[in-house]
Amino acid sequence: MKPGHTARKYFEGVVKAAMESRYIKMSKVFKALSDPKRIKIVDMLSCGEMCACVLLKCFEISQPTLAHDMKVLSEAGIVTSRREGKNTYYALNWHELKNKSQKFQDMLRKESGPAE
Repeated sequence: MKPGHTARKYFEGVVKAAMESRYIKMSKVFKALSDPKRIKIVDMLSCGEMCACVLLKCFEISQPTLAHDMKVLSEAGIVTSRREGKNTYYALNWHELKNKSQKFQDMLRKESGPAE
């Protein structure tokens, strides 16, 4: 603690920083899901792991475009990837999706009061 700071101010600062970090992480999820194509990718992956080559054929987009979309989804914690030879396989990160969904629901519940 810095001289002149009370324990309460220190605690408030730590809590504020933690909440800001939480908001930044949540905004990445919203940004990732703000594109209809990425929502469709998530929907497709809800059926199971999929090769990037299949996704490319479904969307008729270039590989760099798909790579960008998958990077956004990965950085948001929504999908995971694995390499097998020359192919990349994508899957939903169910654990993170459930975790983020629960945090968002908790935030809404806190803001709107008890459920009716």
